[in-house]
Formats: sequence, structure tokens, C-alpha cells
Amino acid sequence: MTATAVPTQSSAVVPAATADPVGHLTPQRWARANRLLVRKALAEFTHERLLTPEPVPAGDDDRQWYEIRSDDGTVTYRFAAHVLALAHWQIDADSITRHRDGTSLPPDAVDLIIELRDTLGLSPRVLPVYLEEITSTLAGTAYKLSRSLPSAAELAGADFQTIETSMTEGHPCFVANNGRLGFGVDEYHRYAPEAAAPVRLEWLAAHRDHSTFSSAADLDYDALIDGELDPETRARFAAGMADLGLDLADYHLIPVHPWQWWNKMAVTFAGELAERRLVHLGPGPDAYLAQQSIRTFFNVTEPRRHYVKTALSVLNMGFMRGLSAAYMAATPAINDWLAELIAGDEVLAGTGLTVIRERAAVGYRHRQYEAATDRTSPYRKMLAALWRESPVPSLAPGRRLSTMAALLHVDSDGGSLAAALIARSGLEPEVWLRRYLDAYLTPLLHSFYAHDLAFMPHGENVILVLDERDTVERVIFKDIAEEIAVMSSEVELPAEVERIRVEVPDDTKLLSIFTDVVDCFLRHLNAVLVEAGVLAEEDFWRTVADCATDYLDRVPHLAERARRYDLFAPEFTLSCLNRLQLRDNQQMIDLADPSAALQFVGTLANPLAPYAPTR
Repeated sequence: MTATAVPTQSSAVVPAATADPVGHLTPQRWARANRLLVRKALAEFTHERLLTPEPVPAGDDDRQWYEIRSDDGTVTYRFAAHVLALAHWQIDADSITRHRDGTSLPPDAVDLIIELRDTLGLSPRVLPVYLEEITSTLAGTAYKLSRSLPSAAELAGADFQTIETSMTEGHPCFVANNGRLGFGVDEYHRYAPEAAAPVRLEWLAAHRDHSTFSSAADLDYDALIDGELDPETRARFAAGMADLGLDLADYHLIPVHPWQWWNKMAVTFAGELAERRLVHLGPGPDAYLAQQSIRTFFNVTEPRRHYVKTALSVLNMGFMRGLSAAYMAATPAINDWLAELIAGDEVLAGTGLTVIRERAAVGYRHRQYEAATDRTSPYRKMLAALWRESPVPSLAPGRRLSTMAALLHVDSDGGSLAAALIARSGLEPEVWLRRYLDAYLTPLLHSFYAHDLAFMPHGENVILVLDERDTVERVIFKDIAEEIAVMSSEVELPAEVERIRVEVPDDTKLLSIFTDVVDCFLRHLNAVLVEAGVLAEEDFWRTVADCATDYLDRVPHLAERARRYDLFAPEFTLSCLNRLQLRDNQQMIDLADPSAALQFVGTLANPLAPYAPTR
């Protein structure tokens, strides 16, 4: 039930360029998108030892060539590549050829998956959904190729949201990383981060008998809403409720993704609307931009206001991107605990690390669906929201923000954004890299060794604060409550924070650094800088090792833990992300027990080992 006459379907701003919503799907762009995704699939599936390329004679070419054959042996892929540390396959996309029984065919990512379905272990249940995710990822790449994006050099001097909406790669490890199954093409143009279309969120009133609001200790519901909505909007919402004979004071306000309103709330929650347990109030006045995480929005009308993270029942990269009402209840307390821990730890505070706290959360519990489902069901994650601090108010003069994903960004001409930042700084590459590592790696190491605390610090989850010289001064971690873990039964936690404690086998704890940081981010950054000719990989990994050594030298009281969890061990277990998605692309892992589902295949040579400190 809509409480006002404000139109809603038209409230999202649709870019003018969508007069032809599939205009980006041209033969040339589709061919390029396929070539790029086939390159990534060959590289990452080989890294995870699903594929084993065979070396072949190079002929007149002095590069090393390899080939892979399809399951039935009739199709051959041939390509030039060089292999970097951590079994990282740097494949020349333009070198890839595909032949079936001697006939040349264009590289096709969907065909590749079908041709290798047995090798990849794809079940009949997972395969068609995975193909749809691959196709959607290709369509997204074709759209990005159609945009007139700033060059890497231009982005190196751009503002936060220009950088955020210009990213083209997605997660560096996952092959099918832009599935977004559920979006129609019109909704893609409205809501995809790369479309950069301003969005106005829908607002619902949720009766307090069925909704739960929680907040940081120094914040309450009224103060939050007063800060997020202007008096005119609050009055409009209250008047709409009064017209229905309802009192807004009996309800909590919940911001909702427009897609979620039209596709889930208005249909799946129809009974809640009919019984006035939920009331649709229409769009709010502020314009937001979707961030790379797709369900999180940055307020561009009032940048100092909170981010808003919403439930979005769209399948993307191994999960339905809902938001659990039950999880939301403890979110602010977890964030308060972490912020207090960082502020009270001399080493963490000294790195400049901060978190943008999830300050408040609200969730709606649909009692019928809860009675019918278990705790992991997407039906329990359809209506919730949280408010996360904006990083803008904390910026000192002359500082600006960038997503850390930008360090892996390469433009359509092969230009590296990280290389451009280094050039702008005027510093030697090792010096620039070390300053970044001091800000990013050191707090992750100390969190692990001092507190048994692990983050999920991939590119989209970290914000860089750049100084006047385009050098990383400090970092900001975000997406806290759902993606941190305390891996110890001995660390004391407040009762409301206990949810983040997880049981992890002792011999896999350090994978929170080796996998999430070294293999899944620094491996790719090394390749970008090597490919750009900025830094030899020996110098890259030596700089990483020096950062770790200097940190450990500063914490002699943690020497026993450093020996127990040896960052300079000769090798570490290879934990495979794509294997998780290939096994189950709708629920890769149980967030309450993340280590139980991990896929391990052999070991990787540790690139830090050659630079181990001598004692």
C-alpha cells in the first residue's frame, strides 16, 4: 500500500544512454568481452589447478606457448603466457586461439565452460546457473567497454565516486563475478554500479511488533532518522501514515533498494502490506550511487550522511545478496567493539587504521517465512538495512579517497592506475609500495598476531586515503559485522559480539593472511606492476617481506605466535575460491562456519620465504 501519491517506478534516474538498452551488445564488444573473460578463466582455473596447460613449441615466437584441450579432446585453446610467483598465469589475451578439429573458432567463455564442464566438476544443477552468470558477466563487460571511461592516468587524479564507478574488473579471482541474476536489462542500467545512475531509495514503515532496530551506544533511532531525512520528508511520511489512520511512531522506517520493493516486497510480502504491518511511503529525496558491492549506496546529495546497505535478493558471486534481520541486530555492537579495540591498540592506532562503523541497523521478521525456513534461507534476508558511516567527514584537508580495487585497475589501453599513482607521487616504486603496505598490511598482521582477528580485506572492502602526493597515508576498513572473525576461544568478547567467534583449525588460521591478502590481492597487484614495467617481482615481494619483518621486530612479545604461525614458511595451502562457486553458486559457504566449506588443493610456494629474516 502506497501511502502517498509520489510515483515510484519512475523515481530511479535512468541514464539517457539507455534509449537502446542493449546497444552495448555489439559483435565487436562481445568478442572482446569473451576474449578477456576466457583469459581470466584460463588463468584462474589454472591457478586453482583445475586446468593443466601443456607447453607447446613456440615456433618463431620467443614467448612460451601453452595449450589446453576440452574434455572430449576435440577443442584446443592455445595461448602465450608467463608464470609469475604464486603460480599466477599472466596470459596475453590477444594470443588466445581456439580450434575444433582444425577449424578456427573465436574464444567464447560460455563454450569454454561447457567444453570443460567435467574438468571443472560442474553438476547438472549448477551448470546452467553458472552459464547464466558467465553470460551476465560478459554483458557487463560489454557495457563497460561501451562507456567512455577516464584513462588510468585521469582516474589517478579523480574523485572517490568517479573512481568507484569506473572500475571494470570486479573480484580479481572469481571468473563469474558479475552475475546479478534477477536484474532485467532496464534494471541493470538503473542499478549496476558501473552505470553510475543516481538512485532514490524507497522507504517502508515497518511495525515495531515485527521489526528490530539496533544502534551504537551513542546513537538512537530518532537521532539517526533526524540526521538522514530532512524535516519535510519526515512530515510527508507521517502525513501519509495518518491518511491511513496509522501513527508513524508505531513503526520503524526502513530504506529499501527499489528493485527489492518492486520484485519482492510488493509481491512476496503482499500480506504484510495488506495487513499494514508494512506500509510503502515512496522514495526519499536523496540521490545515491550504488557501490561495487551493488547493494550498498553512497549518498551523493549529502556525502557526509551515512552509506545505506540494503537487502537485495539477487544472485551474485556465490550468494543471494540479502541481508539478515537476525544478523543486523548485533551489527552496531560488533562495530563499536572493533572501533574501541583499534583505538586502544597502540600499533593499530599508529598505522592510522580506522573503520567506518555500521552505526545502526533495522530488520523485519516475516514470521511465516521464518517458521518455514532455516537460518540460512534467503527468505529470511529480504528486508533489512544498515547505516554505515561515510568516510568523508574524517578527511583531513588535501586528502582524498579511492577504493583499493583501483590498484588493480587497468584501462582499455593497458594503462595501470597504480602505476599512474606511483608516477604522480614522484617516489621510487618501492617507497610508494612500502607506504601502502605499512598502511594496509601491517594492521592486518597485527590484528592476526595480537588479537586472533581476521578481516576480509579485498579491494572493494578497503578505502585508501591518499595524501597530496597521491601516496597512501592510511586505510579504512569497511563491511565489518558480516566479514570479520575472531579465531580463538580465549579472546574475551561481549555477549552481543560473540557471533563473530569462529572455530578455525590451527593449521589454517594464517590463511586469513596467505589467502585473503597475499594470494587474492597482492598476487594480482604484483602482476599489474610487473606488466606495467614499474617493478620487478623480486623487488615487489622483497618489499612485502620487509614490511612484515619490520612489523614483527616491533612486537617482540608476539615472537612465539610469529614462530607458531610462520609468515615466511616455504609454502602455504592453496585455498580455491572458484572451486567453491563451481560446487555451489547459490550458497558457497555458511558465514557462521566459513572454514568448513573451504576447498584446498596442494600448496603454493611462499614468495616471502626467500626474504625471511635471519635470527
